[in-house]
Amino acid sequence: MDNTPLHYQTITALARSIRAGEISPVEITEHLFSRLESLDGNLNVFKLVCRERALGEAQAAEMALRAGQDLGPLHGIPYVAKDLFDVRGLPTCAGTKLLENNIALEDAHVIKSLGQAGMILLGKTHTVQFAYSGVGINHDYGTPHNPWCRDHHVPGGSSSGSAVAVAAGMAPAALGSDTGGSIRIPAALCGTTGLKSTVGRISRAGVYPLSWSLDSVGTLTRSVEDTAIIYQCLQGIDLNDDTTWSHTQHDVLEGLKLGARGLRVAFAEKVFWENVHPEVEKAVRETAKVFEDMGGHVGSIEVPAAGDALELNRQGLIIAAEAYTLNKRLLEKHFDELDPIVAHRMIKGKEISATEYLQNALDWKDLRVKANESLRDVDVLLVPTTTIPAKPVAEAETSIEAYSEINLAYLRNTSIGNILNLCGLSVPCGFTSEGLPIGLMLYGKSFQEDVVLRAGYAFQQATDWHTRVPDLGWAEK
Repeated sequence: MDNTPLHYQTITALARSIRAGEISPVEITEHLFSRLESLDGNLNVFKLVCRERALGEAQAAEMALRAGQDLGPLHGIPYVAKDLFDVRGLPTCAGTKLLENNIALEDAHVIKSLGQAGMILLGKTHTVQFAYSGVGINHDYGTPHNPWCRDHHVPGGSSSGSAVAVAAGMAPAALGSDTGGSIRIPAALCGTTGLKSTVGRISRAGVYPLSWSLDSVGTLTRSVEDTAIIYQCLQGIDLNDDTTWSHTQHDVLEGLKLGARGLRVAFAEKVFWENVHPEVEKAVRETAKVFEDMGGHVGSIEVPAAGDALELNRQGLIIAAEAYTLNKRLLEKHFDELDPIVAHRMIKGKEISATEYLQNALDWKDLRVKANESLRDVDVLLVPTTTIPAKPVAEAETSIEAYSEINLAYLRNTSIGNILNLCGLSVPCGFTSEGLPIGLMLYGKSFQEDVVLRAGYAFQQATDWHTRVPDLGWAEK
């Protein structure tokens, strides 16, 4: 084992140590539970802890490995899941107390897949109510604490607890979902690696929905290599999610380590850079030299469809209509018991006409075609994941207007990718003068996760931003 503390080891390093006999799945799991007990009182990551289940899975993994039954690189590795993912026998609350009795009858497809690969579920992590915000605040269960700040700063949303769990060394990997940036925003603000897959790559069956048009499943990890390993396991056809039916699996590990030489990398100009925090802009622009030094061809292009996508997203018609449809019963019967900001955003969906909804859907389809045309000669786009770093929770809660402004600042660059159905990878690329993480987003064409993962892996081989960890002495009991 290297000198990195056990709780900050990557999946790759842990798997190597397990097979070398230096540590066991049970020891890793027990260590992470000890860390959870030490930190979660202040970080507020976990909605639910699966101690007995996890230790049982760890013991089973250990026995299987000793018997020579090796399921692959994820065998014996713990993870956590956002509380949108069904786990049989446990509640899926989606961030609201109104769903405390929503007991899952079976595991979500991706939970099953990770279980079949030998992974160990430590617990379920807090999320924004109905996963409908990029800030990360939850008034029912409390807001997870960004581990890079002693003062309570937002973690980003909606996969808030998942990002904090990985950043704080409470788990080496986490499942998240992304409808407008809900994996990439918290990944950027908490200094982790986050992948938004193209809709159709990974099954959403058994994941509490927000928008069937935009919801995608992805991961938060310590490195791009770890992300690629889990993605390889999760992708593929599932009969319970028809978006996956026409997309066969592809191998992202085969070309992962080919490097950046020959890759056509471009900064996406105009809309992605408006009102960007100066330190964020500087850090992201400086990544050009990293790719150039590795033999990448770096340039700049405009993507007109991005600006049009942003305008459509500001209307929010499709998300609101689908979110209202999916949660109509709760909105109509328990409106005053819901988070007022979330509830008011969702209830707007009630007023959207079929004509408006369908016209937006057609506009999205046209924009996706135009985006692919713009990216014909580009492999990867570079943009800031978020326009601003993590803000204090108190500042976000000053007023509804303040909250909305911060939420839009986080969602702007990420939501464009959801509307255009691009795949997106956020990786750490620096820190502000206040020690807050900065995220670089690598956008790839639809269904080209192998390309963005290759570029992200090369970037992390040439930099060490993703290896840095927060000082959590203040948070330990």
